[in-house]
Amino acid sequence: MENYFSSQFKLGILGGGQLGKMLLSETQKFDIFTSILDPNIDAPCALIAHQFTKGDLMDFETVYQFGKKVDVLTIEIEHINIEALYQLEKEGLIIYPQPKVLEIIQHKGKQKDFYKENHIPTASFKRYKSINNLLNDSQPFPYIWKSAQFGYDGMGVKVIRNINELAQLPDVECIIEEMIPFKLELAVIVARNQKNEVKTYPVVEMEFHPEANQVEYVICPARISDEISHRAQKIALEVSDAFQHVGLLAVEMFLTEDNQIIVNEVAPRPHNSGHYSIEASYTNQFEQHLRAILNLPLGNTDSKLAGIMVNLVGSENYFGDVIYQNMDEIMKINGVTPHIYGKKQTRPFRKMGHVTIVNKSVSDARKIAEVVKNTIKVIS
Repeated sequence: MENYFSSQFKLGILGGGQLGKMLLSETQKFDIFTSILDPNIDAPCALIAHQFTKGDLMDFETVYQFGKKVDVLTIEIEHINIEALYQLEKEGLIIYPQPKVLEIIQHKGKQKDFYKENHIPTASFKRYKSINNLLNDSQPFPYIWKSAQFGYDGMGVKVIRNINELAQLPDVECIIEEMIPFKLELAVIVARNQKNEVKTYPVVEMEFHPEANQVEYVICPARISDEISHRAQKIALEVSDAFQHVGLLAVEMFLTEDNQIIVNEVAPRPHNSGHYSIEASYTNQFEQHLRAILNLPLGNTDSKLAGIMVNLVGSENYFGDVIYQNMDEIMKINGVTPHIYGKKQTRPFRKMGHVTIVNKSVSDARKIAEVVKNTIKVIS
């Protein structure tokens, strides 16, 4: 095994946002040297990585030259120059998740085709090169519209109910999906290392904000039967096996009204649905990502306690220097841990942090989460 710890080894990370910041907590724990590339000089990772480079993640030369200076390369965001990764891989650089996995996942059309080819249950869909192509194809309303690339946190996703709403969309490559009536949104994080050791985290349940289409609460364990939980984990393992990724794969799923489980989409990295694990799990998702990409033994994915994550997002109508109002009030409550991401400027619905609530009882944790949500305000 290579000596990653307190050595000359360099881990490169593409992206320096909050996921990178939480990953750096684990690299610091193991004293692993980290180098970060991000377009924003004020990125959350900028002041804590050993090396920070400001640069465009979509630019071939920038990504290629960055990769030449590290020993292993990983990501905290999918929107990166794939051609540069293929070239680096060809020259012998270890890159996890693999470029072929990223290429499929960063394009929603290719991702949906992949599910179809691998017999993974998903909503029926159609791909379009442009809005004009979609306008010329009279599909019955309503349906879900998704930009094929560069969507995140509810951006690039819209329910389309009539022709007027369609005319307001950006003219980009896109897909439309059948609207599936569902009871719950679930997620399972699967970890896989190069030795093909695989572990799954417990199934979590996600509650969404009705307007922003962002996760408000992540609840672990999900409040579902053992039978549904086993089926969700089985499907997540099938998706992971089809991709043969190395690292983490967050598999988001719908539990339909008739108790079917279908895959919505995946993320090949630490994910919002796994933040609860920092306080609630024996091995949190960020440490597990490191273990997986460095081909170390995978850690225990069991939970010590029930865990609920509350997303902290910018309050509506507030723009500017951020203030976290009533932080002292939530910190008086047992089992509450805030995580602030280091973004100095707030705007409506921007992800600014999260709060974890741990408790022996998932129902008690959910009640406390509601109190936390209603108490803390992200304003300016």
